[in-house]
This record gives sequence, structure tokens and C-alpha cells, in this order.
Amino acid sequence: MKNIVLGITLLGLTATSCNKMLKEEVVTNVTDAFYNTKSGFQTAVTGSYVSMRNFYSSERGMTLTVPGSDTYTNGSDGDFKFANQYTSQLDARYSHLREVWNSFYQTINTCNVVVDRADKIPDLDEDTKKRGVAEALFCRAHYHFVLMELFGDIPLRLHENTAIVTEAHRDSASLVYEAVIQDLLTAEQSLPDNQAEWGRATKAAAEHLLARVYLTRASSPQAQPTDYSNAAKYADMVIKNYGFQLLPDPGQVWAQGKENNAETIWAVQFTTDPLYGYPDNNACRFFLMQYDVLTGMKRDLPNGTPWKRFRPTKFLIDTLYKDRTYDVRYEKFFTTVWYTNAPTATLKTGDTAIYLPGKDVTDQEIASKKYLLVPPRNYTEKLYPSLNKFQDALRPDNQASGVRPFIAFRLAETYLIEAEALMMQGDKQGAADLVNVVRMRAARPGATPTETLANQEAMKVSAAAMNIDFILDERGRELIGEQFAWFDLKRTGKLLERVQQHNPEAAANIQPRHMLRPIPQEQIDRSSNPFPQNPGY
Repeated sequence: MKNIVLGITLLGLTATSCNKMLKEEVVTNVTDAFYNTKSGFQTAVTGSYVSMRNFYSSERGMTLTVPGSDTYTNGSDGDFKFANQYTSQLDARYSHLREVWNSFYQTINTCNVVVDRADKIPDLDEDTKKRGVAEALFCRAHYHFVLMELFGDIPLRLHENTAIVTEAHRDSASLVYEAVIQDLLTAEQSLPDNQAEWGRATKAAAEHLLARVYLTRASSPQAQPTDYSNAAKYADMVIKNYGFQLLPDPGQVWAQGKENNAETIWAVQFTTDPLYGYPDNNACRFFLMQYDVLTGMKRDLPNGTPWKRFRPTKFLIDTLYKDRTYDVRYEKFFTTVWYTNAPTATLKTGDTAIYLPGKDVTDQEIASKKYLLVPPRNYTEKLYPSLNKFQDALRPDNQASGVRPFIAFRLAETYLIEAEALMMQGDKQGAADLVNVVRMRAARPGATPTETLANQEAMKVSAAAMNIDFILDERGRELIGEQFAWFDLKRTGKLLERVQQHNPEAAANIQPRHMLRPIPQEQIDRSSNPFPQNPGY
């Protein structure tokens, strides 16, 4: 494969004593022989994770998965509105696709270095070898799976590139699925229940990803008869075997500094040091409305840097989050009040400066307030409820990228995976029971235990409600912004239908070809043999 792989990521492992998070250390002036040593092996294992930061919480990963869906459209700013609007600019020259493609294949080669060389390193003890290979297999499976979901048939790379390869071929999605599942099954056998450094793959992380992969294949042309049962099996193992628990308050799942909580199965780690690559953890910026030009407000770290890239659709706000009596997720996940931090003659520090009540109010009521009152009819591309899951007040300054981990796998999703798998096998009551675990956690606490119980009962849904649209709605309510929306609509065959129904900026342009992304033109150009483009591009 010509120039897909740019070399081994030269990163090594250290562990901080305070929080034991996966941390990378630059290693320089090394030769290829270094990776035939125990230290080089451990460096390559850690380097296997590096492209997770290229995709998760980054502009490229977020733009490819959040807008262009039924729940998010574009805001006023940014150069990539075409990704939401499905215009002709969404073509093979799209830089985000090129960057993900190149980065993932580069790091797949790092994974292959680990797998291919492990048995050739003389002083490598068996436990270190097995665990390191398992981590590399987990990462390799993850990268291949995401690439396949974006592009369809892709080059399957299972061995290290030791020389420049000038030809590249697209392997069938069937072969890719088989390789991904085999990698994860092998990894699951050797990964530990817990790791000393948070951010490394665990047995539960491999099982969670297996459940997601089986669920995705189950509704694809490559479906196998046991896919739904396997998805349910591995999700159930994660739910029951490791002590994970849904947090009592859904608003605390993403609380900064508390990402390593009882609900988190696996998270991607970040650093502010650009030497480590991909320091663009900018999810904290993309969802924010332009609060900082309004009366009584200025930009600061607690409120964030408002890039106003992604704006919630009317469907998300008015339909998915219609119930705000019993369900607290809208008020937990969205900022709707801003407090004065730039006082004026009429607004003191701490006074309400902006309020989005989420319901209609009269013009007279708007005029009567000293603060800006914004009902839904006055939402614009710059003014809207702002998702707060990724707020990052610990950045060094307003220009800096984020530093917080990104929770990629969490238990609420596991419940919803198993629920969908059971529903598709005909067990609608079992599906409803699992969905209700997630929904009851989101019930509003009452003033008394009796009131709390009544609210939880009000959140329950029946087996009759179980269908794929309800599951997608519930995934939207719970997992909003967490880089699932486009993938969920694609894998269920609902992308065109729900985008046309609920995303006015995209409805007129989306076509069947958009079920796959275009192969980067750079890959086509650099292959010495014909490398086919996806249909319609």
C-alpha cells in the first residue's frame, strides 16, 4: 500500500503517580532495531493508541459523526458546513477524510509491528507479550471497524509494512468484519479486567466493542444469523461481570475530573503537549452558541470558546427532549442560562444575562426582562441551547485545546446495545426492561422517595413501544454528541429518511451515495494500480 503507512509512532510509556493515566513519552534517535527490544515493544504498544486522538473529540471525528444527522445541523461558523449539508464539496478532497484515513493506517502499522515482532523479542516475558499484543489487536480492530463504517470496503492490513508498497486493494467488508471480530476475540482472551494505567484496553472494553461490531454487522449485507445474539451476549457480559454501574445522576457522567467513574468502560486520553500528536481536543468548542458578544457577557474559560459549529435540530430539542417533567437529561446536558461576567449598568456580576427557557414566551415578556430572553422561535445559527458534556474549564487559556479524556465506551450504551439486539430477536419485553434501566436513571428526583418512585415509573416504556425508531430516539437522548449519530443512522438504514425529515439544511441534498464517505483522492492518486472510488463520487 503506497505511502499509507508513514512509519512507527515513536512513543513510549510512563505512568504518573497521581492518577495512573496512560501517558506517552517522546523517544527519539532510534533505529528500526529498537522495536525488536522489550522497550521498543512497549513503546509500540503505547503508540497503538495514538490515532484515537485523531478521531475522538477532534474536529475531524466530530464533524464526520455529529452533524449531517437528525439531531445536529450546522451552526454559523466553520469551513465544513458541507459535511452537514451534503453539498458537492463533500467529495474525495475533503481533508477530514484524508486525515482519518492516513492516521488510522499509520497507526494500524504500529499495531502490526507489535503483533508481528512479539515472538521475535528474546527478553520479552510472556505476560508482557500477551497483554501488549492484545492491546494492539484491540486498537487495530477499532481502526479497521471505523474505517469500514465510513468507507465500506477498505484495505485490510494485518501485517507490518517493511518496505514501500505501491499497490493497494480494497478488501470486502465481509473479510474486514471477520478480521475485526477475530482480533477482538483474541484480545478479549488476554486482556486483564483492570489496567494499571487508565486508558489502556481491558477485557470489558474488548467485549463492549465486540457487542457494537456484532450489532452493526447484524443489520448490514454481511449479516450472520448469530450476530444479534452475540451482540446481546457480549453486552450482557459487560453489564454483569465487572462491577460497572450507571451513575445516579446522568449529569455527572461527563463531569470534568471525574471521567474515570463507575459508568466509564474505556476513554481516550489527551495531552496538551503537541509533541505527542493530535492535540486538537476541541469538542469543548464546537457546540457552544455565541454568548460572548451579548450584553453582560465576555469569553472566559468556565463558559468556553464558542465556535458555534454544531446546532441542535428542532427534532432534538422539541421531540426527543419534549419530556422535561420527568426526564432530566435536557437540563443536565444543555446549558440554557448564562450569568453575567461583564457587568453593565443594568446587569451585575452573577445576574442572569441570557436565558433560553425552552418554551414560548410573549414579546411583552421578552421586553420586560433586563436580560436576554430567547424562546425557541428566536433560535438562530448563533443562538441555541448548547451541549455541555465536553466543557473544559481546565484548559491553559481560551486558545488552548482541551485536556480532558473522551469517554468512548460507557455502560448506558451497553444497555442500549443489548436492548436493540434483544428487540431484533423478538424479545421486546427484555429490550424494554434494559431501556428502562437507562430511562429510570434519568428520572427527576422528587421531594420525597414516593415522588421519586412515581417519576421513575413515569419514565418506563412498554414492550409495545420497542421499535428501531424508538431505540434511535433513546440513543439520541442519552448519547447525544458522543459521536454515534451518523453511524447509528447509517447502520440502521435510517440515514436518508431521518435526515430528510429532521435536518432542513441537509434534506434537499442527501442521496443514497452518502451512506458511504468518498475514498480520499490522495489514496487513489498514490496507488500504482486502479483504486476504485465509492459509487456516486
